[in-house]
Amino acid sequence: MRIIPVADAKARFSVYLKICQNEGPVVITRKGKSVAVLVAPEDDDDLERLLLARSPRFQSLLNKSRRSVKAGKGMSRASFWEAVSPRSQKKNGKPNQ
Repeated sequence: MRIIPVADAKARFSVYLKICQNEGPVVITRKGKSVAVLVAPEDDDDLERLLLARSPRFQSLLNKSRRSVKAGKGMSRASFWEAVSPRSQKKNGKPNQ
């Protein structure tokens, strides 16, 4: 992992893109404090995980769901899979049973 000042990142951005792809994350600092990280996703799923992990809207939905489950308002595991199973079968082209 490299740590670089923002001015250096601006001046040599394409170089640091290659470095993050080949060597790992590059941390960008401003006045000695981290302000950004260059990370090369491994695939589309990895990219989606990275984006969702930093999405305030998605995190809010997760927190709301966690509070709901904690308060006893959530679905049981069996009910969840019973509800989801027919949908995934339709999506995958398999007939419902």
